[in-house]
Amino acid sequence: MTLLAVVLLAAGTYGLRLCGPLLRARTELPARTELLLADAATVLLCALVATSALMEGQQFAGWARPAGVLVGAALAWRRAPFLVTVLGAAAVTAGLRWAGVA
Repeated sequence: MTLLAVVLLAAGTYGLRLCGPLLRARTELPARTELLLADAATVLLCALVATSALMEGQQFAGWARPAGVLVGAALAWRRAPFLVTVLGAAAVTAGLRWAGVA
């Protein structure tokens, strides 16, 4: 029964994903709607980043994690290499946690 449910959900998901490219040629969206969809995707991504950076389950994650995310964002904005960005964010987070700023 569980395997059947997984197969049906996978087929339904694949079908929905296939509808996008197939129906895109037939459907013309207004320019304003396309701009709103692009903005909505950006807002959802920002909300996901904020939630992941600030929350651990149902509680605040502490100040070390948001500080690391902020350093990573600053390094990415300054166009630092990816490895430098990741290591910088991790170093700040680890340093603050080591110092007791959880």
